[in-house]
Amino acid sequence: MSVTGRSNEELHEQAAEAARRYEGSTTERERVEGRMAAGVRFPDTPDALAVRADRILERGGLSPSAVVADIHGEAMDLPDTNERIIDLSNELQAWSFLPRGVRAGASVARITLRRDGRELPHGTGFLVSPRLMMTNHHVLPDESFARRCFAEFNAQVTVDNVPDTAVRMELDPGAFFAADRRLDFALVAVTPALDGRPPGEIFGWNRLSVQLGKLVLGEKVNIIGHPDGRLKEIVLRDNAVLVRLDDFVHYRTDTRPGNSGSPVFNDQWEVVALHHSGVPRKDDQGRVLRKDGQPWREGDGDDAIDWVANEGVRISSILKHLAGLDLDPGRRVLLAEMGPDSGLDQSTVAAPALSSPAAPGVTTPPASAAPVKESGTEAPKPQAGRPARSTAFGGRRHLVFLHGRDQHEKQPDELRRSWASGLNRGLTLASLPAIDPEDVWFPFYGTRLHNLVTGRESTAEAIGLDEVSAAAAAEVFATESPTGSYERLLYEAATRAGMPQDGPAATEGFGAGLVGALHRPLSWLAARSDLDEWTIATFLRDVDLYLGDSAVRQSVLDSVMETMPATGELVLVTHSLGTVVGLDLLTRLPDGLDPVLLVTAGSPLGLDGVNERLLAHGPHRPPRVRDWVNVWCPTDGVAIGCPLEDERWGKLTQLAVSNGRDRAHKIEEYLAHAGAAGAIGSVLGRA
Repeated sequence: MSVTGRSNEELHEQAAEAARRYEGSTTERERVEGRMAAGVRFPDTPDALAVRADRILERGGLSPSAVVADIHGEAMDLPDTNERIIDLSNELQAWSFLPRGVRAGASVARITLRRDGRELPHGTGFLVSPRLMMTNHHVLPDESFARRCFAEFNAQVTVDNVPDTAVRMELDPGAFFAADRRLDFALVAVTPALDGRPPGEIFGWNRLSVQLGKLVLGEKVNIIGHPDGRLKEIVLRDNAVLVRLDDFVHYRTDTRPGNSGSPVFNDQWEVVALHHSGVPRKDDQGRVLRKDGQPWREGDGDDAIDWVANEGVRISSILKHLAGLDLDPGRRVLLAEMGPDSGLDQSTVAAPALSSPAAPGVTTPPASAAPVKESGTEAPKPQAGRPARSTAFGGRRHLVFLHGRDQHEKQPDELRRSWASGLNRGLTLASLPAIDPEDVWFPFYGTRLHNLVTGRESTAEAIGLDEVSAAAAAEVFATESPTGSYERLLYEAATRAGMPQDGPAATEGFGAGLVGALHRPLSWLAARSDLDEWTIATFLRDVDLYLGDSAVRQSVLDSVMETMPATGELVLVTHSLGTVVGLDLLTRLPDGLDPVLLVTAGSPLGLDGVNERLLAHGPHRPPRVRDWVNVWCPTDGVAIGCPLEDERWGKLTQLAVSNGRDRAHKIEEYLAHAGAAGAIGSVLGRA
């Protein structure tokens, strides 16, 4: 709650509404508390327990070896197994629990109000994207009030128990502001730092998920915030979820005013709720009671109230509300930065409809947001690539950018500028001249590939967000694989990422029956990379489709050749799926086009299931290429198999780079490294 004295009336209205919801759920709460008193750890439905257990395993929230060792100790049916997995995740915290909590806590800031020449602590907020912060509506009720506030990161003590150096960042409601009183949330943009970096790149940000399975009744939650405006504090696991309503959740924990706007985390440090109000104890006449049992009166202060529980707003409800807002394209882009799990990412590929029922409550990543409409018509999807100016680099040398998958909703001009921006950052670090985006060839096959993918999918009614997980979708992709190679790709990638080879045998009896045969390699890859399960599953689906369906391959290559130079020297910069397309493309270049440099970034070419199915078959030196630079990031889940160590690849330069958090696979991040950019710039500037 606010500690400034502002909005006291709204605060008490929020508390009164929370109390009404609390009283209205008395029967359910008493049932839950009774079962917990009888020794039932998680008194939730079997379906909810199954979804929660699936998500814990899927997100790497528990060591597979710990699960196997425990559940094989005695015979258990599936519901007991699910409950045991959740119990283990509450009791057996890996060492990473602490540093992951520190990482999550870094994204939490104190919101401070400027009033009458003073600076007054007002509430808590936390970053949910590189540029957006979430808090309560009663903390930031409107844009004008938000302009009077700022965020303080690192308002905390160090490991030596001395105050840290707080970092102030201004709020920017003009760039983005959205709020809702009933759900008591506000979402506001935060200005970049002086060096231009958005706050999320400095302090990290929380990936919100619209999916189910993040919490069950009886499970522990953790809260990080600024109670009473004090330096950052944490309420760690001394609590229990009591009731889950449609939009709210009630839990017992020790929070104070000023914790309003705090994130409520599960033990995997996923945000499950936005803390917003305490629930006051009331007498039979509906009067709020003090701790001494007497009716509370104005002037007693909130500290005197006997708070019996706390209430948070479910994150999934907030995300669904945001998805329904009518926003301009610029603000919609800011929302999309929250990532695919949020359901707000316009570039996310829709999941295929399933022909068989999914596991109860298992979730799917979101479908694409609708394209921006003008004058009541749907904006056309981009089709054609962009040629370079005829005078670029003297007219004899050509720089070509070849993109990866999932670009169908994006405009080639914007993509070309974004790639060029990343390259120019790297060129600056390499002390080389910057390039003009219009001097770059940008073939575009994104829409064609998307149409080919969606054209293969069932025309049955689309599935909803609460019906199928990424692992279940992977099972569908495997059954629809043109050559039956999808499963091999997934297992090879996981094996190269270190997945133990004895895993399937060790988990027999719970793994396959609980979450499906492809769950283990998919979750292993996600846990050891910067990519989520859905991105990995759909990326491998598109690679498999391109390599396995000759019509798809031919269509993509034809699309690329529509925007390619015919003669001169070629500098070909490729990314992701584009590295696979690029190697095929090199076998079809006209004789007058000389490939002097190939750059592959974030590439899956190290997988045998990929390179063996290229047009040239198997690891090989790309035909006619003079120099080759392969750049990869160890946390890039697509670049599994790098560096390219097979000697049949021939001589090439291997650059291992460290990309920013949540940007491991971004081409702009790869090109911003001086090594990769320098290799490109030195060829372009060569006399």
